[in-house]
Amino acid sequence: MVKCSKCLSEAITYIRYNGTHLCHSHFNEYVERRVKKDIRGQLDIKGPLKIAVGTSGGKDSAVTLELLVKILGERRDVNIEAITVDEGIKGYRAGTLPSAKAQAARLGITHHVITFNEVIGTDLDDVVPFSGDRTACSYCGVFRRRCLNQKARDIGAGVLATGHNLDDTAQSVLMNFMRGDVERLARLGPHTKVQPGLVPRLEPLRMVPEGESMLYAILNDLEFSDDECPYATEALRNEFRETIDSMESRHPGTKHSIVSSYDQIRPCLSSSFPPGKLDLCGCGEPTSKGKCMGCELLEEIKERKGI
Repeated sequence: MVKCSKCLSEAITYIRYNGTHLCHSHFNEYVERRVKKDIRGQLDIKGPLKIAVGTSGGKDSAVTLELLVKILGERRDVNIEAITVDEGIKGYRAGTLPSAKAQAARLGITHHVITFNEVIGTDLDDVVPFSGDRTACSYCGVFRRRCLNQKARDIGAGVLATGHNLDDTAQSVLMNFMRGDVERLARLGPHTKVQPGLVPRLEPLRMVPEGESMLYAILNDLEFSDDECPYATEALRNEFRETIDSMESRHPGTKHSIVSSYDQIRPCLSSSFPPGKLDLCGCGEPTSKGKCMGCELLEEIKERKGI
């Protein structure tokens, strides 16, 4: 039996990038300590604050909601509510939505559901046949962000917490470097500046690897579904995930190094590419140009449908 590096209990996991074996209790403590640190670094609570949490029913958003309630739930000046976006994907949300609802009910959290159909007038399944050269994820990402931002704004949230973990962040950094999209790189969350109409992002799991998020969810019996979106196999992100996972396997700590390096150059990026002035699109969402990306994509689909 392998002992925990912190006590004499049986270890349930080995953290390769720092060489420690951890038991159930010390693993929980290890994850929660980093999440607390990120929340303190990202949030400056100076009065009543409503936090909206994007909950998909998956492991990462389940861990995010659980830990936000555990860390901040007792504060009288903090109110936490959950938001789930139903994209209109046949057979997918049927498994994940009940998990999100069940967790919110157990925690006593108000849970909102917002659908693509009510916001953009169509389901993702109806968009995909007319997507042309774009992947389903290209449309889904834009429309999901609109739904989350709109609902978070409607309920008066000061911040919107997402389940983005270390793997997601490292992939986003590398993707934007490879594309040469330095301006988008400068806009990655978490957000420190409040832009009119945009609810700033909070990312509590930013330095927690995906595997550790999964283990935390399992060990603590959280309600989550591991169903995979049927369109996920098309995502370009998968190539970057495989590359980074391969590097992490050979060189433990690679993911942390990518994000830490990004954080060191982020102030320079922010000063070189400050947020632009935002106007309102006809749909009511903020945009840096005359029309937001969501409306551009919707017009693109309508043209292909011949509407």
